[in-house]
Amino acid sequence: MDAYGHVNNAIFLRYLEEARIDFTSLRGTESKQGSVVARHEIDYRRQLVHRPTPVDIELWITEVKAASFTVSYEVKDADVIYVTARTVVVPFDFEAQRPRRLTDAERTFLQQYTDRDDDSADEEAVAA
Repeated sequence: MDAYGHVNNAIFLRYLEEARIDFTSLRGTESKQGSVVARHEIDYRRQLVHRPTPVDIELWITEVKAASFTVSYEVKDADVIYVTARTVVVPFDFEAQRPRRLTDAERTFLQQYTDRDDDSADEEAVAA
């Protein structure tokens, strides 16, 4: 919380990270290969006043490439969107200390979550 009683802008990165980690843990595999963040984009739509009630974070995959994927998010309540964001994630081989390509299994997993129409998300965010 900042001096004005709002959730600080940097805290939203932590919220997105926690949601992304929960999402990737759905795969249920552990290895020396993982991923790193290459880019974040955050649009702050509304102030979020500190409160005990949690907010929802909805995420989906908007792009899958050979060596990266993009996660899109909305931090929201039922009727208010506080933040829209995107994160570009790069698969990474921690043993070799270099980026790598997505495996077939990772690609299949990610493609299950690409159903959402990204244009409708932008329209909702603008209308909120």
